Amino acid sequence: MISTAVVILNWNGRQHLEQFLPSVVKHTPSAVRIVVADNGSTDDSVEFVQSTYPTIEVVRLDYNYGFAKGYNLALERVDAECFILLNSDVEVTEGWVEPLVATITNDARVGAVAPKLRSYGYREKFEYAGAAGGYIDVLGYPFCRGRILSEVERDEGQYDDKREVFWASGAAFCCRAELFRRLCGFDADFFAHMEEIDLCWRMQLAGYKVMVEPRSVVYHLGGGTLPNDSPRKLYLNYRNNLMMLFKCAPAWQRCLVAVARPVADALSAVVYLVKGQRELAGAVWQAYKEFFLRHKELDKKRKAVRTNSKAESQSIYLGSIILRYALGAKTFGRLFK
Repeated sequence: MISTAVVILNWNGRQHLEQFLPSVVKHTPSAVRIVVADNGSTDDSVEFVQSTYPTIEVVRLDYNYGFAKGYNLALERVDAECFILLNSDVEVTEGWVEPLVATITNDARVGAVAPKLRSYGYREKFEYAGAAGGYIDVLGYPFCRGRILSEVERDEGQYDDKREVFWASGAAFCCRAELFRRLCGFDADFFAHMEEIDLCWRMQLAGYKVMVEPRSVVYHLGGGTLPNDSPRKLYLNYRNNLMMLFKCAPAWQRCLVAVARPVADALSAVVYLVKGQRELAGAVWQAYKEFFLRHKELDKKRKAVRTNSKAESQSIYLGSIILRYALGAKTFGRLFK
């Protein structure tokens, strides 16, 4: 096995570490390093890890830099050929590491690989933020094998084939360390949310593949940092999605997005207003405002990404999941019927 490090980014997550670290320690091969990277916690997370698991390495950052920059800074201090980035609220299972590392080792064109993510709370179901591999539609909306919009399927083995996908969930993200560094890691301006999709897109533009390996299974609690109805989370998702599309999408897709997305997102904001969720509606408008304010710097990033691209992703779904969902396609399998 190539040198591998499991790196868990933590911020005030003592409870999650206490609950989920035992499975990581139990089911991770002894040759694989386990590192907790602390994002400037103010609780006793670090003290708990050091006293309870003295063999686990701790990287201490002086501030909460968010998911993207936090991992970038932490991984500068981790020497390994393969990184497995793991959320602090993930329970792993026996044999979870080996299939991921083998996928990286056996195919030099694989940049990243994800395990199958199941829900920690509803263990027979897939987990929302990853399921059995991620995709995006032509307008940039993410979905998964096992999750379309808010519709999450039961895992009945229907997606147990190893295959190329568009993105691997940041909840459990195995990647080639050299490629991560060469692409400058996650976009630190994202802070959190969508940064793994952006990186996976850039990996594909650099000529690499993103895979899912369902023989590796983990259970993700989800919502550990920001709840699903958080205006902050909604703002980051909308803003970062728009920034990612501007940076990475080909010209034809950008033109389509420029016309259709403002309409679709404005309708979403109106729905929030009708429901009395003014803060959520405001988060959508704030995301667009921030996106336009960043136009010049995003244009520089886009030129850098597109100038160095060697390929285009073949995994974009050339349709609208919102439209298909409205027409009754509420599972991944039905999208292609």
